[in-house]
Amino acid sequence: MKTRTDISAGGVIYRRENGRVEVCLIETQERTAWQLPKGIIEPGEEPAEAARREVSEETGLFGELVQTLEKIEYWYVWPEEGGRVRIHKFVHFFLFRYTHGSTDDHDHEVDDACWLPLAEAQSRLSFESEQGVLRMAARALAERGATPE
Repeated sequence: MKTRTDISAGGVIYRRENGRVEVCLIETQERTAWQLPKGIIEPGEEPAEAARREVSEETGLFGELVQTLEKIEYWYVWPEEGGRVRIHKFVHFFLFRYTHGSTDDHDHEVDDACWLPLAEAQSRLSFESEQGVLRMAARALAERGATPE
């Protein structure tokens, strides 16, 4: 089977609403998966720039870069013309503080984008690797004095 490497970037975007921290997740794969926004890094683009762009495109939200979170990796198989391809994926994640925008403005690749309390978002995420990223974001926010409740 053909194998390729993809490098992406994404983010955890957060806000403080009614005294609690909320993060925005996206619903994908015909409403079967909850994920963090992410996408391929374009040629010449830095990972943090790509993460900001992808968060904006997939959620409709804009944010200020707070810090780097983590780089995760995983494997999956994807159908392509002429057969299936095994993909080794690396994703650089960053933490963003929400500044403006609306989840109503997410792009067509996403079924839905919504704000959720941090604990609910943690339990809703479909993939363990992204749950780890969100735990890291929660620790970073706690260190900055932004407690979940």
